[in-house]
Amino acid sequence: MASFNKLKNVLVLAFDWILYGAGTSDTCQVTVTQPRFQEAEYSMHTVYLTCTFSASGCLSSPPQILWFRFLSNEHEDLCTPGCTNHQKYKVHVSENNGSLQINNLTVNDNAVYICGVAFPDSSSPRSKQTGDGTVLTKRENQHSNGKLIFTFMIIASSLLFLYSTTIFTFFVVYQKISSGRKIFQAIAQELQKQRYAEHCQQPDDLEDDTIYQNR
Repeated sequence: MASFNKLKNVLVLAFDWILYGAGTSDTCQVTVTQPRFQEAEYSMHTVYLTCTFSASGCLSSPPQILWFRFLSNEHEDLCTPGCTNHQKYKVHVSENNGSLQINNLTVNDNAVYICGVAFPDSSSPRSKQTGDGTVLTKRENQHSNGKLIFTFMIIASSLLFLYSTTIFTFFVVYQKISSGRKIFQAIAQELQKQRYAEHCQQPDDLEDDTIYQNR
């Protein structure tokens, strides 16, 4: 905050340098107010930052509206009063209101925007003032994040379904193989029993034949 206040003082001095002129009125006094915060939706491509000012004891000449941007510990001149990028920025003035139009808005435009009002024909120190700055914030693309999460959930659900299907198929095949083995074992055991029974009965038949022949 201390660095921000120091920057404001530097901007006021910059006004004197940019708008230097011989003034005829020493009682000019300007007050500038700005909204502290402004939020823009991700779908917005153009935003207007407002600035309201009041002046007393100033000449009838129209004031000049200047805009600066505060980035970290340094400031950037946007419109002083001519804009450095006419496609990106445009200043509108109407009575005691001024606004900065920002086109092609992106998240990189998130910053503190400072409005300055100056009556260049006045030599009064109060004829050049700045507002407290407006914090501009553009929201990120929540829809894209939600879509990415939704796609991830679809992929995860598909993989889970494929895994469950594979496990179920393996279980069914295993059950069939186990059942087939049990049936095969039962048949083999039955055949073995029959062969064993036939083998055990064979000597009795031979003995009966021998006895019958001797008689």
